[in-house]
Amino acid sequence: MKIATWNVNSVRQRTDLVCDWLRAQQPDLLLLQEIKCEEPSFPGAAFAALGYQSVVVGQKSYNGVAVLSREPVEVMHRFLPALPPTPDGAPHQARYLEVRWRGVLFGNLYLPNGNSGGEAGYAAKLAWMEALLHRARELLAADEDFVMAGDYNVCPTDADFAPGTLSGADALMRPETRRLFQALRWAGMTDAVRALRPREKIYSFWDYQAGCWPRDMGLRIDHAMLSPRMAERLEEALPDRMERDKPQPSDHVPVMVTFSS
Repeated sequence: MKIATWNVNSVRQRTDLVCDWLRAQQPDLLLLQEIKCEEPSFPGAAFAALGYQSVVVGQKSYNGVAVLSREPVEVMHRFLPALPPTPDGAPHQARYLEVRWRGVLFGNLYLPNGNSGGEAGYAAKLAWMEALLHRARELLAADEDFVMAGDYNVCPTDADFAPGTLSGADALMRPETRRLFQALRWAGMTDAVRALRPREKIYSFWDYQAGCWPRDMGLRIDHAMLSPRMAERLEEALPDRMERDKPQPSDHVPVMVTFSS
């Protein structure tokens, strides 16, 4: 079983890149974030031509998540359960999609960055992380097999960003952010990449500015967190970093995770 998570940073602009990657890697599931379109505008026909069905939770111009799969999936949730209501009662941003496939739950997530909107924006990030932790604890208590993968917008440790790329005040690494990410591990989940490569320099994102890609000034903010039995099945987990070197790439690369049957 091979899955991948990829913040594609506008799926309509990068449909050809996604199609080329699907042909080359042949994942069973691809979890996309920041698709930046509503469902009617999603390029599902291009992916269907390659044998992939699409489930989309979209939003005009911003956010948005989708799951591409070779086989039908059962949609469980189109927003993150336990997320507090929005102050004005508006719909939640399109940041979460949970599906069941081959008996495993896959939560596809695009966690808020938290650096805009001042302290209120950061509080919203923490509330989202609290809701994600609540959902993880529910699934662990129910003894479910599950994977929560996507763009977490979290650098868990200082080893997960190149020196000079972030300040201590950045929402991706503030102590409260890291505490809630670590709480997923303390609850019983496993960081797939670090389980296999605890000390390697590994990034999944390079900003478009300041020559970050050629200078390898990256961040590791795209993660796959695994429930205990999925961790036991883990065979490989690694970003496909050379996608960042393609013409007009996303600033993120796919993170591929392979499990035994």
